[in-house]
Amino acid sequence: MTSQSSDHLRPLPADANLPRHVAVIMDGNNRWARARGMSGVRGHHAGVEAVRAVIRRAAERRIETLTLFAFSSENWKRPVAEVNALMELFLMALKREVKKLHQHDIRLSVIGDTSGFSNAIQKHIREAEALTRDNRGLHLAIAANYGGQWDIARAARHLAEQAAAGELDPASIDEQSFGQQLGLADAAPVDLCIRTSGERRISNFLLWQLAYAELYFTQVLWPDFDGEAFDDALEDFCQRKRRFGMTDEQIDEAQGA
Repeated sequence: MTSQSSDHLRPLPADANLPRHVAVIMDGNNRWARARGMSGVRGHHAGVEAVRAVIRRAAERRIETLTLFAFSSENWKRPVAEVNALMELFLMALKREVKKLHQHDIRLSVIGDTSGFSNAIQKHIREAEALTRDNRGLHLAIAANYGGQWDIARAARHLAEQAAAGELDPASIDEQSFGQQLGLADAAPVDLCIRTSGERRISNFLLWQLAYAELYFTQVLWPDFDGEAFDDALEDFCQRKRRFGMTDEQIDEAQGA
């Protein structure tokens, strides 16, 4: 990851209300590779540069949290050779990129069932999170071996265990207390969810956290998604009116107050 002056960023609308939390479903690596006569693994390697570019731009735009969907709990169903290559790539990224993130004051966290990974990957995840824990810049969350249904079921189990132990009154459980048991409990709700490659679904990603997110779908394949493409999504977000159940008149009145 390299530094780039925010002075060279594309101007956004003067009254731009940027999202605090952006989540990205990084899709299209295999299609990008096939279009070039390459193996799917080459596509995943090409996607790493897009990850760097988006992290860089999110930091430059002072986004609070960037969550990247790197590996879903369903991705284990892919061909063994591809899964093995993805695990090698994940481990390589943990070894090579974390110090750069730390130098740029970026905090890294990994959400998902990390027990499903090798001991080496688990070790490097712990070390990366420990190294960057006190950083105050961008919070980079990597969703790995993650599924939204798994996240919700785990939260329900934790609350049920507390209730069974007499530590929690079931009647006290509400949206806020439930949300505190989920991955990303310390992050703002997702404001903007981006999915690349033209697919229009959320694929079991952050089901609870996306409750009021704006969805942005682009035909761009992930390896071709760069800082400018990220800015396109931000610009689109800034043009939307978020109602949260209210009428346009109520929103206009609140904004004018």
